[in-house]
Amino acid sequence: MTCSKEPGLKIQKYIQRIGNSLAGKPDLNLPEIRIRQPEILVKNLVQMPESAWWKYAFSREPMNGRFDDSMRYELYEKACECGRNEADRILKKYPKLSVKEIARQMGLNVLYPDIPQASSRILFADFAEPATIRIYQDGLSKGHALMENPLIQSYFRTQMDHEKQDISDVRIEDILIAHELYHVIEMKNQKIWTQSYQILLWKIGFIENRSPVAVLSEIAAMAFASRLNHLNFSAYMLDAFLVYGYSPKAACALYDEMQDSFEADRMYKKNALKLSRAVLFYTRAVKNRR
Repeated sequence: MTCSKEPGLKIQKYIQRIGNSLAGKPDLNLPEIRIRQPEILVKNLVQMPESAWWKYAFSREPMNGRFDDSMRYELYEKACECGRNEADRILKKYPKLSVKEIARQMGLNVLYPDIPQASSRILFADFAEPATIRIYQDGLSKGHALMENPLIQSYFRTQMDHEKQDISDVRIEDILIAHELYHVIEMKNQKIWTQSYQILLWKIGFIENRSPVAVLSEIAAMAFASRLNHLNFSAYMLDAFLVYGYSPKAACALYDEMQDSFEADRMYKKNALKLSRAVLFYTRAVKNRR
């Protein structure tokens, strides 16, 4: 296990402990987390460009240790591009329909059960084959309650693409539906990049074992959801925002992890720029010697 994977595992275990507490099994050894107001989380997270979320996204990948940062960043960018391209294709095909109407045109039912059945984890939406998207009302209602805060509404609105849509409100359910729509598209098109891309696990002679990279589907689905809803921020921020309705501690722990990943992104790009300048300087020096 590499250091880059540790934060993801730690936070998952922490949230599981929070979940046990919410289920009536309190954990008296939970670490101290600085609680921020939800509007602070929203204000800072919607300002983070989509390109800054790669470190956070890959911390959820089981095979994260097989990649270095340059590979993570490259694959993240390709997955985002794949998701955005699919969203553009859908918007061109259904230019005047809402996200829910698009889902119906694609032959899908959108249901709103209260809570997931037989699930021990917080779940906001999922897709059930062959053609059902489920948006869970328990999490959605908590998100709507947070959205009643005028400051939160204003921070979201500042990151909307107003030139491409008439409404000025962020609809949480539309983001959740759009995320699941991408997974439906994947299911119907196994040649799509996030399904066809595989990494080599091992090779013996002519025998190879390759595997898809699970997180690429999630990355593309987030980019797809943002583009389909004309958002200028990453749908990944909903990880912290929607969890806040269940546990401010768990949400702020996620927020801290996100902030750490943004700092890692900043340092990675700073070092990449230094390397690029060094290569350029060296290339020029060699040419001058000639």
